[in-house]
Formats: sequence, structure tokens, C-alpha cells
Amino acid sequence: MNDEKILYVLDTNILLHEPFAFLSFKEHDVVVPMTVLEELDSIKDRRKDVSRDARVAIRALEDMLVDATPEEVLAGVKLPQNDDEHPSGCLSIFNDYTLEQKAGRLSFNENDNRIINAALYLQEKRAPNKVVLVTKDINMRLKAKGAGLAYVEDYRTDQLIDDIKFLTKGYHKFEGDFWQHVNECESETEGRNTTHYVKRDVLPNTYMNEYLIDESENFAGKVTGWDDEKLSIMDLSRDRLMAKQAWGIHPKNIYQGMALDALLDPSIDLVILTGPAGCGKTLLALASALEQVIERGLYDKVIVTRSTPEIAESIGFLPGTEEEKMAPWLAAITDSLEVLHKQDENMNGSLDYIMEKANIQFKSVNFMRGRSIQNSLVLLDECQNLTASQLKTIITRCGEGTKLVCSGNLAQIDSNYLTAVTSGLTYIVERFKNFSGSSTINLNGVVRSRLASFAEENL
Repeated sequence: MNDEKILYVLDTNILLHEPFAFLSFKEHDVVVPMTVLEELDSIKDRRKDVSRDARVAIRALEDMLVDATPEEVLAGVKLPQNDDEHPSGCLSIFNDYTLEQKAGRLSFNENDNRIINAALYLQEKRAPNKVVLVTKDINMRLKAKGAGLAYVEDYRTDQLIDDIKFLTKGYHKFEGDFWQHVNECESETEGRNTTHYVKRDVLPNTYMNEYLIDESENFAGKVTGWDDEKLSIMDLSRDRLMAKQAWGIHPKNIYQGMALDALLDPSIDLVILTGPAGCGKTLLALASALEQVIERGLYDKVIVTRSTPEIAESIGFLPGTEEEKMAPWLAAITDSLEVLHKQDENMNGSLDYIMEKANIQFKSVNFMRGRSIQNSLVLLDECQNLTASQLKTIITRCGEGTKLVCSGNLAQIDSNYLTAVTSGLTYIVERFKNFSGSSTINLNGVVRSRLASFAEENL
């Protein structure tokens, strides 16, 4: 056996988080304890969102092991090869029910303990090879270490950055005046649009549709392309950004101005809005949706959906239609609608009229699967609670003529197994930063109230 080969023991939550996770360990071996299969089996029939991931994981394992004999399943079945250079490892099922209670091992009363005991047994048997337990459960990681397991890790193949401070903000702020940093510039004007071509070393590390602003508040631009020598920047004009409006809403700061520019740009298919509570993510998204559906007729309808941890469990038991069931969780949207129409003489009448005119549909994330959404503007709120694979499921639903707006606050994650760096929101910000059809804006600054602003900074 190769001494450098690592044996990864997977916990149930890894396969729920990413059903095909067992394919991500390159040339190393992967072990799935029998207890994990038992847990997947008990989860697959529950009326919860996670039950689908359990079924996908079970099917994926079955497809992998379908032609193997019982002896081969226990010994290890070769995983598909990633490329010609790296050989693949093996996948095996470990029957932890055959283990006996020994001194120093945890009791078999809990499933977590059974999985830890399996890893401890393999650590003993496979020495000196490294045995690693992979779990997203922090408490299980602590228990495993306490029980004597040398290596315990989180699953990080979908983690693209090590710290949230490295996350792309969607804009770059130059010190002083932008033009102080530029020695050579060629400009082209076509209609109202001016494009500047400057040397690449003005901003060596950039990405598509990154907004450029400066401290002197004179310049605002957007990166539209580059080669080894030059960078092309569309001059947006700070005044034009601040004069943007959607459904009567004007930007309160330059960050909202950049967000509105991206939201109202028909060439941008995906807009990702991040930022603290009260920075205007939902309000701007909704105002721009109404503007483009009702005033400009660019889309046929508005689909509003959001992720809440308990929604999958609770929605089935509430009475009423899907829209009525979703109402408690979509209060953020209806609150924003009220803000947009608070000056109206009959606000309730206005809201009903707008809901009908814009064809606003409230959908649960669960019901987004399997659909193909055409000519719609989709608002996906609170998406910091979604995993990368869940977000992929939703984004791949978007058909021709559909624009998707994803918004979320990475400081308010409710999921047990997600952190700011492993959230699906963080994942798509990094994955889409060089896609010419997407734009990311971090709405820096709370505009909700003095109270909200103070709380965000000091609590």
C-alpha cells in the first residue's frame, strides 16, 4: 500500500452537503461506514428538503458500487479517474456494526460515536497510513479528537477562500483621485458611452464587471475587459450612477448606485448583492424588478423565493396555497413593497394592483427544482443559508431571458453546517467573478436607521 495514501472516513452530513463528495478526494481512498448508510436511509423518506440530497447520495453510491461483489465493496472499488496523471483511489463500505465495545472507545449508543469508533479502528489497522474523519459537525470533530483520532477535518472542496475578508466586494476603491494613478490613457466615445484604455498595471488583479471608484468622488467606472497590456474601463460617471432610479427609489450612496446600475443592466444575467442587514439589498432588488417588469416590459413576471432553515419542515403542515404558506417568510418582500408605496392614498389597493400587474409569484426553494424558468426576474433572498449544490440547482433552472438576483448577509447564517466561507453565496461570488454576464456588489453601509447602523457596528 502507498504510504502517502490517505483514508478519508465520511460522516453523513458530508453526503447531505454534497451528495457526490466521495468523488472529490483524488488519489486517496474513501470509506463510508454502515451507520452513515443507515442515517441516509432514515433521512431519505422525511418530508424535508434534505431528504432529496440523501436520495441523490444513495443513488450515487449505488451507481458506483452496482457491479461490485460484497467482497469488493468491503475491500474497495476503484473510483473513476480524474485525469491521466493522477490515479484514483477506492470507495469502500465499512461494516462498523461488527466492531466490539473496547476500553477507550466511545459507547455505541449514538450514531456519531459509531462513526468515530470506525475511524479509530481504521486508524489502528491502517497505520502508518493517515486516517482522516471528515465531518461538518464541530462537536463531532471535538469528540473525535478527544477519543484519540489524530486527524479530523471539515469538507472544504467547495471553500474557495480561507477568510471572508478576501471575498470579492465587486468594486475597487482607489486612494485619492483615480486619474492620479493613470499615466497613459486612450479614450473612445460611442453615443453616451466612453471607454478608457489604461495600462494593466493600474489594476493588475481585476475581474469582469468590477466597479472602480475613488476617494475624491469624481470617478466611477466598470472593467469591461483586458489583455496582457491594457485594461478597458467603461466610464459610468458618478453623477449618472447617483441619478439612477427604479420605481421611485434613488440610491442613497455610491454602493447602491452601483447595485442599481447592475440590476437595471439587461446584459447582466446574475446580480449578487451582499452586505449587512439594512443596506437595501431587498428593497433595491424589488424596486428594479417592478421597474423592469411593469415600466419597461423586459420580463413577464417576478418570482420571489428565499431559503429559511425550517421552511422545508414547516411548509407542508400550514393551511392554504403555496403563496399563503410562504407569506410568513416573505414578509421582508411585502415590507419592502409597502415602503415603495407608503405615499399612495390607498396602499393596500396599490399593493394588490402591483402584485397582479407584475405577476409576483412567491415560491419555496423546494419547488424551484425541476422547473425551467423563462423570461422572469427571479429574486432569491437570504441565500447565505444555501449550500453550493443547492444554489447550482436553482441557477441551472434559469432559462432564456431570465435574470437572477441573489442576495444575502454572510453575518446571519442560520444553517448548522455552513459558515461564512463555506456558504453557497460565498461560493458563487468567487465562481462568477470572471463571468461577463454577472455582477457582484457588496452594499457597504447600513441605510435602514441610526439604530440598525449602530447595532451592526457595535453588537
